[in-house]
Amino acid sequence: MIGRFKYSRWFETQHELITKNREFFKDFDQTRPLQQYNFVVFDMEMTGMNRKKDEIISIGGIKIRNLQIDLGHTFHYYIRPQKINHTEATLVHRITPEQLREAPPLTEVIPKFISFIGTDLLVGHYVGLDMSFLHRATESVLNGTLANPGIDTMRMAKGYKRVMLGYYHDRGETAHKLSLRDLSREFNLPVFEAHDALEDAMQTAYLFLFFIKKFKKGGLVSLRDLYHVGRSGRWTSR
Repeated sequence: MIGRFKYSRWFETQHELITKNREFFKDFDQTRPLQQYNFVVFDMEMTGMNRKKDEIISIGGIKIRNLQIDLGHTFHYYIRPQKINHTEATLVHRITPEQLREAPPLTEVIPKFISFIGTDLLVGHYVGLDMSFLHRATESVLNGTLANPGIDTMRMAKGYKRVMLGYYHDRGETAHKLSLRDLSREFNLPVFEAHDALEDAMQTAYLFLFFIKKFKKGGLVSLRDLYHVGRSGRWTSR
C-alpha cells in the first residue's frame, strides 16, 4: 500500500533567475568601497500588512550607479491581485479597482522585476517588510528566494541619530520620528508624492544617499562599514 503524501514545491526546479542570483552572491565581497556597488532602491504597495494574506499591488524601483540616482533606469508596475476590492489600502494608495483589473498578474511582473534588480543590492525604508513580501512572491512564481543583500534606510537613520543626537537604539524613537516623509523633511530633502511605489522609491533614494554622504565623512567607506553602523553606531561625524 502506498501512503499519501502532501505535495511540496520542493520537488520543482528553481527558476534560472533564482539559480543565477544565488550563485552570484555565494562568495559576495562586502569590503569594497560603496561607490563600486550598484543599488536598486525599491518600494511596494500592498493590500495590507499581513505577510500571509495580503498581496502586492504595485512595485516601484530606481537604480543607483556610482552613488548617483540613474533616472534612465526605473521600474513601475501595478499588479492585479487575486482579489480586487476597494479596500482601505487601495484608497490610501489611490489605486482604483479598475487600474488593478487592467494590470498584469504577479506571475508576469515578478520575473521582470528580478531581471531589473539583477545582482544589485536592495535598498528600502523598513526594507524587511517589503523583502518578506518579495520573497513570498519569488517563492510562489520562481520557486526560490533572492540572495541580494538588503539595506534599510530606517536602520541607517537610527544609527545616524544615535551618534548625532546621543541616544541609544531603543530610546527616543517616538520623539524622533523615523517615517520616510518625516526624515526627509527633517533633513531638508526633496519631498515626493506619498503612497506611490515609484515616488516612495525615489524618496528613499534621496534619503539613502544623504546618509551615505554623512557616513563617508565619518570614515565609513565600505559596505561592511555600512552594515556595522546600523548595529553599533561606531563612527564619528566630522
